[in-house]
Amino acid sequence: MRTSARNERWLWSACVFLAGALALAFPWLSGRVTIPWDAKAHFYPQFVHLARALAGGEGTGWTPNVFAGAPLIADPQSLIFAPFYHLAAWLGPTPSFALADGVLFAMLAAGGLGLFLYFQDRGWGAAGALVAALGFAFGGSAAWRIQHVGQAMSLAWFPLALFALARALDRGSLAWGALAGACAGCMVAGRDQVAWLQTLLLTGFVVWRLFSSDIGVNARRFVRPLTGGVLAGLAVAGLPVLLTLALAAHSNRPELVFDEVVKGSLHPASLLTLFAANLYGVDGPLALFWGPPSPAWGETNLFLARNMGTLYLGALPLAAMFAARWRGADRDILYWTVAAIALVAYALGRYTPAFETLFLLPGADLWRRPADATFPFCALVSILGGYGVHRIVDEGRARLWRAALAALAAFGAGVWVAFEKGRLDVAVGPLAVGLGLFAAALLALAWARRHGAARPRRALVLLGLLLTVDLAVSNGPNESTALAPADYDMLRPATQNATVALLKERLSASAPDRRDRVELAALGFPWPNAGMVHGFDHDLGYNPIRLDLFAAFTNAQDHVALPEQRTFSKAFPSYRSIAADLMGLRYIATGVPAEQIDAGLKPGDLNFIARTADAYIYENPRAFPRVFVAAQARRADFAAIVEEGNWPDVDYRRTVLIEGASDAAERGPATARLARYANTEIVIDLDAPDGGYLVLSDIYHPWWFATVDGVEADILRANVAFRAVRLKPGARQARFRFDPLTGLLAQIKSEGLLFNGAKRP
Repeated sequence: MRTSARNERWLWSACVFLAGALALAFPWLSGRVTIPWDAKAHFYPQFVHLARALAGGEGTGWTPNVFAGAPLIADPQSLIFAPFYHLAAWLGPTPSFALADGVLFAMLAAGGLGLFLYFQDRGWGAAGALVAALGFAFGGSAAWRIQHVGQAMSLAWFPLALFALARALDRGSLAWGALAGACAGCMVAGRDQVAWLQTLLLTGFVVWRLFSSDIGVNARRFVRPLTGGVLAGLAVAGLPVLLTLALAAHSNRPELVFDEVVKGSLHPASLLTLFAANLYGVDGPLALFWGPPSPAWGETNLFLARNMGTLYLGALPLAAMFAARWRGADRDILYWTVAAIALVAYALGRYTPAFETLFLLPGADLWRRPADATFPFCALVSILGGYGVHRIVDEGRARLWRAALAALAAFGAGVWVAFEKGRLDVAVGPLAVGLGLFAAALLALAWARRHGAARPRRALVLLGLLLTVDLAVSNGPNESTALAPADYDMLRPATQNATVALLKERLSASAPDRRDRVELAALGFPWPNAGMVHGFDHDLGYNPIRLDLFAAFTNAQDHVALPEQRTFSKAFPSYRSIAADLMGLRYIATGVPAEQIDAGLKPGDLNFIARTADAYIYENPRAFPRVFVAAQARRADFAAIVEEGNWPDVDYRRTVLIEGASDAAERGPATARLARYANTEIVIDLDAPDGGYLVLSDIYHPWWFATVDGVEADILRANVAFRAVRLKPGARQARFRFDPLTGLLAQIKSEGLLFNGAKRP
């Protein structure tokens, strides 16, 4: 084939892919729907916080808006180290839902284009690249679990890293190796299980390439690209990983036990969704879902959301994978076939004895859900399916009857499962749709095999259009992936929500020494991180990672959407407590009357302010200001307070608790006023003629440093969980600054970075 004709075919294929990608993403890009659940309740507030911090010239590494303060720079689910989101955050301080969704779809589309580059380098056909790219970007877990933004981002980097790595190994290139390392570094910076699994895949790919031909030649040829890759990867991902390891050493991260890990296994019956996306009613109301682990399956001892078991990535890739003749296949394909089998064995967890062995892989004991392996598994099936299209369309090597038999066997299994569970009546429709799409895929492959060489444009349009329609029908907007933007209106920066408006009005009227905290409890799933959008400080939040000091002090859970999720600790036993007062918790908004959450409340403990459509809003009139000067210090056993809840009987406006020696010196009155309160810098004007102790009721963390009148000062852990600085007589100004790099180096020097993983019983 002439070079110009070949290039034209690739250009056509890429255009068809981009058109299909735009059509599939359009419901979200148009604003008609938005990616729900974690994408809005957790990741969107992180995006707004980043954009607002950049626009205001504030630091991005710390947020005061949740959990009394949190080191975002070390949080693997923050977007600070996500290049696409970081660039988009510079567009303005109030990014829209559509922009947040569009960035993620753009990343997945970029990953799809990475497969185009990889296929082209391998000499595989443009039709196969088209099918692989569409299946990768809009099929499987990428489609059904797109609300898990962090994992979808890690997935998107995989094809780009693979393309650069394969080219680097082919050419022995330092530059391409460095690019591969940079892409892999962006992937690893996601610091999640998908990134870890894909790192293993790329490492195995290098080993496979090394041993698949002359070892002596390859070993020398690999030195330059691998050197460039390792150095670039460390430059991109080294710091984020170190920061997260340091955070883990001081976080609530539980010790993972093997028996708990396997509760996140993929049920074998979920594999049937490769053939029929909606077999189990996953795209409808939760009450109609009957797949594992629903009650229809009895006691499975699995803890998975319903969409985690849906793997459908289109009939075309699957039909081609079964129909292609594999004898004499490219050497890379053998590796990806073995890798796909290993991934599905890993995802099945307890349902296969292979998981016992796979769990011995370095780092496997860091993760709690084997089913997350479906992300890279679906990516590899897309590659195998695209290669199958190449074998059929470009090389004419096909046995279409084998694909037909495989489909009949799979759909027969689906009928049997539905019959056994008494759901045949509701399963017939999805099974019929799936069978029809599979038949259409076989017909399209047969036509493309016969006429593709003579009519390449028509073949590309036919395959692209069929797969796009298939994915739109089967993986289109549903309850797991698309809800009305109005459901998350309280998270819009310009929302008119009455609860948000009332709280912001009250907070804006605070005195200069105050930065009052609020609590949003039992208001529903989207609410806990609303403070990150609107710039107010919530004493709780939504994040599976919390500082262990804060978790022990408050017993805060990762979410507070429901009344039962608002639990109290011995040290913080009630809204009517010294802990709540010291926290500066002034306004409390609850979805039910506060007495239903805090049974210890008595009349008069809180002042009722208003009832909005969302919340009952109360005021705690005893809440302390954010900063004040205590005249004395008293030594206290913080561990005992946390364990027993016995606070010393002192005047906390005059006395601060510290773990060092007591200081009962007589001092006159002093004042403190917030002159500047930014994410990573706090400036406090003082009038302390006799000195004393400046108390800042933000969570204590070793990456914060302080100066008083320009002189370095030690930050003391105060009142169990907060910060204090000792003031000399005449102190005029104190400054707190967040310096994670200095703090990280000090932490490494003093304690190392210990990361306890999962342990077998």
